[in-house]
Amino acid sequence: MLQPNKPTFFHPPASRFRAHGFSAPQVGVLFAAFTLLISIPIWTHPLPPLSDYVNHLARMHVIATLSKNPQLARFYEIDWQVIPNLTMDLIVPMLARVMNVYLAGQVFIVGMFALIISGCLALNRALIGRWSVFPLFAIPLLYNYVFLVGLMNYIFGIGISLWALAGWVALRERAWPARFALSTACVLALFFCHLSALGIYGVGVLSFEAARLWQRRREPWAARIVDFVASGLPFLAAAPLLKASPTMQLVGSTYWDQHGKIDGLMYVISDYSDFVAFMLVTIMVVSIVWGVRHNVLRFHPLVVTLSLVGAVVYFMLPRIMFDTYMTDQRMPLGVVFMLFACGDLELRRRLVRRASMVILIVLITTRLIEIDYNWSQLSDSTSEFRSSVRRIAPGSKVFVAYADRALGEDVRDLGLVHAACIATIERSALVTTLFTVEGKQVLHVRSDYRDYADLRDGTPPSTAQLIVAADRPAPNTPQFWLNWTKFDYLYILFTEDEAPNPDPSRLKLVADGDRFQLYKILKPQTAAAN
Repeated sequence: MLQPNKPTFFHPPASRFRAHGFSAPQVGVLFAAFTLLISIPIWTHPLPPLSDYVNHLARMHVIATLSKNPQLARFYEIDWQVIPNLTMDLIVPMLARVMNVYLAGQVFIVGMFALIISGCLALNRALIGRWSVFPLFAIPLLYNYVFLVGLMNYIFGIGISLWALAGWVALRERAWPARFALSTACVLALFFCHLSALGIYGVGVLSFEAARLWQRRREPWAARIVDFVASGLPFLAAAPLLKASPTMQLVGSTYWDQHGKIDGLMYVISDYSDFVAFMLVTIMVVSIVWGVRHNVLRFHPLVVTLSLVGAVVYFMLPRIMFDTYMTDQRMPLGVVFMLFACGDLELRRRLVRRASMVILIVLITTRLIEIDYNWSQLSDSTSEFRSSVRRIAPGSKVFVAYADRALGEDVRDLGLVHAACIATIERSALVTTLFTVEGKQVLHVRSDYRDYADLRDGTPPSTAQLIVAADRPAPNTPQFWLNWTKFDYLYILFTEDEAPNPDPSRLKLVADGDRFQLYKILKPQTAAAN
């Protein structure tokens, strides 16, 4: 049995982690205050300019209103299946029944922020044996490139994985049934969040158990190995779910690419400004080095094994797995939040306590200003786009194309990539880019309209490709490209100012906005009349 006062890998001796200067209630107040502060841009921008987010939000709207919206029911159906990508689908539609879907999305994002930071605090408490403010320094990282891409289910799963690892650590020296039961429940919950989030929890448990295995190296090896291997048993609960999931049909869609690994590391801190990212990293690194050198900041031994295991897994992961892009590049974000949970900042001295709070406020405020400034600039484009959507007739079919397929990669263009899905929310329209991939979403296009949607989540065609598809279609042209003239409207994204009509015989300009144009597609008799 564990001796109450005996130092272990899990609870270091008191001389190593001394009093920190803030009580548990004070840490709680700081957590609440800073979480609300960092969430200001979410509350002040009902539709944040995030890439996949509005697409997900449109699916939430369909799930919440399909039973009472005949126009949407004509195009779409819901097929609830065992899919590892259901967090928003289960939470946001319930919220949307008592509030509008935009507010429901805002509540979800702020709750996601709170879940991640509270998970960091809980894991930190389990590791060092008391509450510390150091995990709060991870708050500026809540805004990152992965977030701007809009990978909501995965990011929400990071928060669950932090809490799950905290539970594993807290119960590690207690009776194994409780630990295994909790871990199994967390594995099941993480499976339905996202497979990548389940992987983050796996990396955390593997790192913790590897460090524990080394710490007990003088004990009989057989018992240690059995104990180490048994720690992975709860993860077997995900195997039958994955086998029963249509996601397994996508197992062949795997692709490795080592060239983007550095980018994946940068995605943890980068947003709109490289200068701001460099400044935040510099302040953090200088502060950490100063704290370690002056013996006011220490790290749990888990930080070493977590860094090593995380690095190995990261460089082994493919870029695309189960037809999911950025499989590897999204991983560093979850590991970094775990690393912040390993720190312990001792703040007994008033000067150190005040300096740490000033640094934390500077970091959060800098990130806050960067996000709010850029979102305010982008909000005009969002407002223009929403205004153009109002010119679409309810129940229409909307095709989305790019002026050039090479465009859309700039971080400031992310909010425009799936903006056409607003038409699904506000005009009950079928939109070609709405996520309806079997095995990845529960929202599917009805059989009568399957040839009018991108069922593979690919890059939209360019306008030049559409014209070719209408006049001289190639043998392998996707069917929905061939049907584009049968749609009601065409959105062309990433256009230049006052771009000319690419096909006047088939298109009539309806709206010309910042980086986009909306055209009405002329039917043969209408075109002849014009």
